[in-house]
Amino acid sequence: MRKAIKKEVASITPIDSKEVVTQSEILQWIDSGVELCRIQKPDRPPKHLIAYFALVDGDYILLVDHINAELWLPTGGHVEPNEHPRDTVLREAKEELGVVAEFLHQKPILITCTETVGKTAGHTDVSIWYALKGSRRMQFSYDDSEFSQVRWFHKDEVPLDKTDPEMKRFLKKLYQL
Repeated sequence: MRKAIKKEVASITPIDSKEVVTQSEILQWIDSGVELCRIQKPDRPPKHLIAYFALVDGDYILLVDHINAELWLPTGGHVEPNEHPRDTVLREAKEELGVVAEFLHQKPILITCTETVGKTAGHTDVSIWYALKGSRRMQFSYDDSEFSQVRWFHKDEVPLDKTDPEMKRFLKKLYQL
């Protein structure tokens, strides 16, 4: 599975020099042989793989008000051992929103490495960002143990001061594709 994850990360076309460096560092991390997946909540190992996904309907994206992070985030989750990040997206879309995932693009959009904040602060998330086809008319049965609410935001109205610090880069890259 490590080779498949490496191939997925390598498939991303960086948008800027920051992503070039991040992608290179993450590929080295994958090659290092360390555990890539979280094996104990919240932070074992202290750096682990996440698959983010945003449902997209034209100029709108769906974000969740994440209880632990205390931020508006794309939906997503921890990649399980022996799980491909795309399979994480399929599983999490069903578990967290009650929807069947349909990828908007064949490749992930962005790769980031950030320190967590909120109630489980203090570890590092290596995040692979995906976009899924969505519709503002979709009905959701979201996981209210993880999210206070879900909401569609126009791309120009995403609360950048209350979201993942890489959201601005994700939006820029998403809407350039």
